[in-house]
Order: sequence, then C-alpha cells, then structure tokens
Amino acid sequence: MKQAYLRRPAIGLAALILAAGQIASAQEGRGPGGGANRSEQRRSEAPATPRTPLPPESVTSHIVDIGGGQQLAFTARAGAVRLVDAGSGNPQADIAYVAFERSDAGEASQRPITFALNGGPGAASGFLDIGAMGPWRLSMTGAALAPSAPPVTTANAETWLPFTDLVFLDPPGTGFTRILAEGDDVRRHFYSVSGDIDILAVTIRKWLEQHNRLASPKFILGESYGGFRAPKIAHVLQETENVGVNGIAMLSPVIDFSWFEGTTPLTRVALLPAMTAVARGVTDRKNLADVETYATGEYLSDLLKGPRDKEAVDRLSSKVAGLLGLDRALVARLGGRVDADTFLRERGRAQQRVGSMYDGTITALDPSPNAAESHWSDPFLDGLRAPIASAMTDITVNRLNWPVGDLRYEILNNQVVRQWNWDRGRRTNEALGDLRQALALDPKMRVLVMSGITDLITSYFGAKLLVDQLPAYGDARRVRFEAVPGGHMFYSRDDARASLRDAGRELIEGRHLGE
Repeated sequence: MKQAYLRRPAIGLAALILAAGQIASAQEGRGPGGGANRSEQRRSEAPATPRTPLPPESVTSHIVDIGGGQQLAFTARAGAVRLVDAGSGNPQADIAYVAFERSDAGEASQRPITFALNGGPGAASGFLDIGAMGPWRLSMTGAALAPSAPPVTTANAETWLPFTDLVFLDPPGTGFTRILAEGDDVRRHFYSVSGDIDILAVTIRKWLEQHNRLASPKFILGESYGGFRAPKIAHVLQETENVGVNGIAMLSPVIDFSWFEGTTPLTRVALLPAMTAVARGVTDRKNLADVETYATGEYLSDLLKGPRDKEAVDRLSSKVAGLLGLDRALVARLGGRVDADTFLRERGRAQQRVGSMYDGTITALDPSPNAAESHWSDPFLDGLRAPIASAMTDITVNRLNWPVGDLRYEILNNQVVRQWNWDRGRRTNEALGDLRQALALDPKMRVLVMSGITDLITSYFGAKLLVDQLPAYGDARRVRFEAVPGGHMFYSRDDARASLRDAGRELIEGRHLGE
C-alpha cells in the first residue's frame, strides 16, 4: 500500500530505500538533569483525530554552561509533524521530534540545521540526543551501564549547537511518535524499507516549511540503520521533495547488508580487524595496520580456497587464534572462521563473562556459564535502555513542558524489528548506490562516515572498504572516513565524542574543503 502525505508530486523516482541501527536485535532477538530553564510555551489548537494525537508544539528557552566560560542560550521545541493522506485527508501519524535552535546566533534561515536519526529499525533518537549531540548528556560508561543507573543528565560540552541547530526525529514505533490511522495497512507501510524513507523525507520537508527553515543549509545524520537511511533520505529529498541537502553524516552505518551479515569471505574480512582490536585492547587504528593488511591479503586468499583445503585451514587457524587470543584447537574446529558470538563468549569463558556486540571491550556476567551455548542480554545496549528512556522522558515532559500523558518513550521497540518488511530480503539492501547518486548529482554535497574500532555490529573495516569503492567525484575530500576509539555508540567515550564533534563541525562548515 503506497500512501501520500500531502507531498509534492514525485518526479520519476521509484524509491527502494532502507535504514540502519540495532542489527543484533534483528539477527538474535536482542534487540533529571541540570541547566537553567525559562519556559514560555506557545500552543495552537489541533484537530480531532480517530486516535489521540500528540500535543501541539511546546517552545521553551534555556541556557547551559558547556565549559570554558561559554554560556549557550537556545530555544527547544518538542512537538510532532502531522502526516495526512493526501487523497482522503485522514491523519496517518504524528512524527515526534525534539529540536534545539541557537537563540543568539543571528537569522535562523541562515544557520545550518541537522536532522538526526537512530536506527534499528525500532530505535529512537535519544541515543544521539543525550549521548552525543544535544545540549544535555547522559553518562554511558562505567556504573552508568546498568538498568538501575540514575537517569541524570548534565550539560554536554561536546554539543553540536555552537555550529548547527538540531532536530531529532523518531520514526513510527519509536519515541513518542504515534500512528493515528485505523487498521494495519498504514502501519505495514511505515514498517517497510521504502515506506520508512518516504515518510521521513516528507517529515523533514514539512518541518522545514512549518518552521521557515527551507533556506538553511541542511544536513542529515544517521547512526547504524539511521546511517543506512541518511543517503536514501537525501536522495528522496533531492528528487521527490525538492529539498537540497548540503551534507550527510553516517555513524557506524550499515552501507551494504550483504557485507555485514552471513558467512561470506567479505563478511569475515570486514570483521577480523574489529575482533583483533578487542583482543589487543587497542584504541588507535594505527595499531591494526598489520591485521588490515592480512585481512585483505593472505586471510582472504585462504578463505577463498574453502574449508576443504587443509593447508589453508591450518594457516587460518594458527594466524586467527594468535590474533584473537583463542585456543587454536577451537579455531581449527571452526575451520579458521570465527564468528563474533563465539569470540565474545570464548575470550571470557574462564572468567564466566560475555562481551557486547556493540563494543567488544565491555563485558558482563554470563547468565549460563556452564552451558554449551549461552544467550545473554547485551551488556552495553541493554544496560543503557532504561536510563536513556527515563532521561528522555524527563527532559521531554518536564524540562521541555510537552505533556504526552501516559505514553511510554519507546527507546528500542522489538515489535518494529519483528514486523519490518525488507522487501526482497534484507541482504539485498544497500545504500552505496544512493550515496553515489546523491554525490554525483550535487557537486557541493559532502559526506562524513565515522565508525568505532571495537564495534562488532557494523565493523569499521567493512565501512572503510565500501567507502573506498566511491569515485573521487572531482574532489576526494568530499567523502571523509574516520575510525575512532569505541564501539557502535563510540560517542560514549569522551575522546571519541570530541572527535565526532570536531568532524561534524568540519563537515558542516566545509573547512576541510577550504570553504
């Protein structure tokens, strides 16, 4: 079922599109702070709908101290973009957002604006908001990695607000977003590869129109499945919604699903350096140069020889066991082909601990240490679920004065993952083609791809190898790849979060191109 949302007519684009985030959930089934505040709400009447709509936009004013004697004054908006079927006029959904705009930085229409999305599908944007870019930050390390950790936020010294306004969007099934249409047809469309991109592009266009920001330089940032969304949304905005995009940031992205899933040689080549980074405990990619060379050379060559080649298996077993710190006999039984789950359990089996797919350096107690197999909650992702959801609820409802009633903030919605329509199958989906089209069409567009070196979900080396397949498009500096310390949500680390902020500023200001 194809829906229209009071959109401009399409100009010949058949959108085959997708997005990025909690890949492990889909594979394995895993799925009140400080700051001065001066509130001045402005509300407007909303029409009645078949289901309870979200409240009108709430606008509040704030000041935070981000360090170095810098006081940051900004306006916060909590509200929703109403999507309406163009044919019947019936409301389809209220897409929730939280936005932050500098109130002391000149004319709004001249300031850059960045739309940020997480992934999943089924993950809300709270991870990026209070984990990386927003004015308030929740700790995501150490004792904070527990469901019982207090959801207390502090001023974020690495916020992006000094150089761009921010809009955090929550697709259907996440955050406080509500589907208003009766029946299942609209939900099925929203929970699909093409429908998801369609509605997010329309939401961005409508937000820009409603807030008089069409003239602003525009950027899209997506993490994980959101990183897969970003170039596809940019492509649809360019060719269907008549909105140009100045740049894209893709954090820990799924660029091509066939590279990040399954047991193909390329999947194993992409993953080996990340597992080695975990085993070695390194934080600098320079210390992985030897394994990157091995992965694309002798390792790939021996993998291609197949498991029936005994000499190749012997070479693989010895080398991989040494790189990963695993028992050679175990690696030999696996034909020299070690998957991430086995690695994460076996490296800590003696201590009865298991690792996180999202950051292999983070471990927790194994719930079934004596069993041949174990299924465990992810120590990083699942440890953060409750604190982030609680903190986002507190900020949105209490600090931003947006009364959502008894709605629960959906930080990670496993129902979305289970119901997602992958069209022709998940492994057929890729975003590199959309990135190619967007870069070729607009010579001024620029792209940032950033990954954490200990991420075993969307490995940094896989992202690098894919980015390397892009042409120069006139200036190779238009596309920047950077690998930083940390895992999937690498911004949980102070050093990586600062690197992300600096790279984001360069992307938006175009300084690396001499603009």
